[in-house]
Amino acid sequence: MTPLKLGIPKGSLEQATLELFAQAGWHITPFSRNYFPAIDDPELTCSLVRPQEMAVYVADGTLDLGLTGLDWILERECEEKVISIATLDYSKSSNQPCRWVLVVRKDAPVHALADLQGKRIATELEHVTRKYLQKNGVEAEVLFSWGATEAKAVEGLVDAVVEITETGSTIHAHGLRIVEEVMQTSTRLIANPAACADPWKKAKIEQISLLLSAALAARHKVILKMNIPTDRLADLTAFLPSLQSPTISHLTDPAWLAVESVVDRKQVRELIPRLKAAGAVGILEYDLKKVV
Repeated sequence: MTPLKLGIPKGSLEQATLELFAQAGWHITPFSRNYFPAIDDPELTCSLVRPQEMAVYVADGTLDLGLTGLDWILERECEEKVISIATLDYSKSSNQPCRWVLVVRKDAPVHALADLQGKRIATELEHVTRKYLQKNGVEAEVLFSWGATEAKAVEGLVDAVVEITETGSTIHAHGLRIVEEVMQTSTRLIANPAACADPWKKAKIEQISLLLSAALAARHKVILKMNIPTDRLADLTAFLPSLQSPTISHLTDPAWLAVESVVDRKQVRELIPRLKAAGAVGILEYDLKKVV
């Protein structure tokens, strides 16, 4: 049996990816100056690959499975050459989507895409930017940026840049202004079509996808446990959310019940005071590892 070849994104996504796999049940150990981390599963081998290149190696079969952004799948024109297994937005630092945006200096005489006719735009997302301009009937020179993209607009080296952001705060802090959004992106688990056609590899890919998705879902949920007087149960369950319905257990004292429920993490700060007011005592909150 040939192990499934898994691509781990190197760089900004790397640590978050290792943490997600650990939560899902796989422990991956990188080595210094080595692009082939160890993994505690004999059915898997790992390679560290830049997200910008991941889709190419999954498409040509060098890798069976990998994680990268939708932006880089489109940039490498691999959307029809790989199979998107799952969307896994595990690295975001805010609740806002990651966006590629068209950015200019605050004092630039550019207020719409059409104002960049005949101008120069720098970006790492070269192919996608060209297609966006073409779709909107704008002709401009698109230059590949090797880094420090925002600085090129600040220093006046180009008329605009296309850069990725979540909140836009860094862009504004550099004296820049967002003109419009080019695209939204998210992290995708992608697979090689030939790997998906192999029964054993397909089953392994489905196992990985299920457990990664379950680990990610668990980050948004917690378990709340509490005791409640029997005669107050109806008041409590009237507003207590759950996946299906709360679990109710009898205590040795018939005047009390134990209640357990899985709720959204973001609801907890509002729920606990209401639960206490409804008569609940011994309220406990537990993190979850997976929700399937």
